[in-house]
Amino acid sequence: MHTLEKVESIKDLGVTYDSSLSFREHMQQKINTAYSMLGIIKRNFINMDKKTFILLYKALVRPHVEYANSVWCPYKKTDISEIEKVQKRATKLVISLKNARYSDRLKSLNLPTLKYRCIRGDMIEVYKILSGKYDSNVAPVLITNDTVTRGNKYKLFKHSFRHDIRKFSFTCRTVNTWNSLPNHVIDANTVNIFKTRLDKFWKDQEVFYDFTCDITGNGDRSER
Repeated sequence: MHTLEKVESIKDLGVTYDSSLSFREHMQQKINTAYSMLGIIKRNFINMDKKTFILLYKALVRPHVEYANSVWCPYKKTDISEIEKVQKRATKLVISLKNARYSDRLKSLNLPTLKYRCIRGDMIEVYKILSGKYDSNVAPVLITNDTVTRGNKYKLFKHSFRHDIRKFSFTCRTVNTWNSLPNHVIDANTVNIFKTRLDKFWKDQEVFYDFTCDITGNGDRSER
């Protein structure tokens, strides 16, 4: 008989799971790694222009705080703020923008907030699942609501929940936002076409440059 070892956290496929599914340990690890990469960039590149910064940031820093974020997506304001600080600090590396407000730095660099990227990433994953891009045997189950005629033709069924762990899980938190998308956005043949249409549809969303905002026009979606 083999006795199972009791652990407080475990790492699987690059994501650290803790016993309460808060993902605090995972987020802190990724934030620390991102800051380390920023330090390397700062020591080796002086007076970067915008183009150089964008190339380095997207290649070396941002992937660390975005990998598998549909699994560990933060919903607490403190966690969202801590992750956003990575990009806040990063954009100050562009000397010409150092003294500008964060939102103005993002506009000048044409960079969205990490919060927007997270919500956008969720929608991309929903599209992939519903369009059969993933093996249905391993993908999360998303139930479409065929009885509702309003909204898009792949409208998702709304789940009931009592606790935050369920409320902010992938299959629940994505429902209202996905249901708010029109058919001309979701009727895409490829992932890249979907991304292009989604960005165009959301181009005026305040959350693009202000992480304290949220996606508007998505029904009764709960505030994060």
